[in-house]
Amino acid sequence: MKDRTTLEGEGWVRCGIFCEPRLSELVALYQELGYDVLLRPLDSSELDDALCQECFARGTERYRVLYTHRRGASSCK
Repeated sequence: MKDRTTLEGEGWVRCGIFCEPRLSELVALYQELGYDVLLRPLDSSELDDALCQECFARGTERYRVLYTHRRGASSCK
């Protein structure tokens, strides 16, 4: 699995951490706007705030990191 640095180097943009129902809404919206969408499991090391880490620990399967990439855009820099 590629890490965040690799994905961003390939042109993917990290949009944020989401759970349902917003996650599905955002995926549909970005796809409608012409973006490729990638959902990744959340790595707790990406969370700086102790409160965020506490919520994540209670429901790891709920959260996904949303990345987007403009469809047809070159992934090389």
